[in-house]
Amino acid sequence: MKIKLTLEHQKAIITNDKKYDGQFFYAVKTTKIFCRPSCQSRVPHFDHVTIFTEAEDALEAGYRPCKRCKSGGSRLPDEEWVSHVEQYIMENYSKTLTLKQIAEHCHGSSYHLHRVFKRVTGTTPLEYVQQIRMKKAKEYLIHTNLSIQEIAKLVGIANAARFATVFKDKNKQTPSNFRKNKQKKVLENEK
Repeated sequence: MKIKLTLEHQKAIITNDKKYDGQFFYAVKTTKIFCRPSCQSRVPHFDHVTIFTEAEDALEAGYRPCKRCKSGGSRLPDEEWVSHVEQYIMENYSKTLTLKQIAEHCHGSSYHLHRVFKRVTGTTPLEYVQQIRMKKAKEYLIHTNLSIQEIAKLVGIANAARFATVFKDKNKQTPSNFRKNKQKKVLENEK
């Protein structure tokens, strides 16, 4: 059952009070994760918190259990957790992302996230971030006339020179050359 968030709930969450475990679970709307009051994850913004009396209620409402405090009673399967991590990265690739930030948001440790993500996907979380950024950069280069600097910022790399270096390393050509080659192919196909 969903109940109203009180100051007592807030205090229990802030202090990670174990005596409230089993009495309620808190779910965070922005992460779609629910936790026990004793969870050591970052304290959420309380305007994004919903309180449930049972874990099953949070699950039925579409929240997933926390990997850190095992709020669902058992561990979330690694493949499902990695899928949520990938979704988070896809939604936030344009921001500065560190392994620690990703792990905290997805309720795990940096070490565990790195190890599990690499085992499941064959790549590290930060390599995955770069892959997504380069894919999006290619889309911008092909479909817009934005400057290289604007594209760099849109894909989460504030420094245009760093962006060009990463792009060239991953694609064997500079962003400008990539754009020119794609435009040339389009013109050839129109003939």
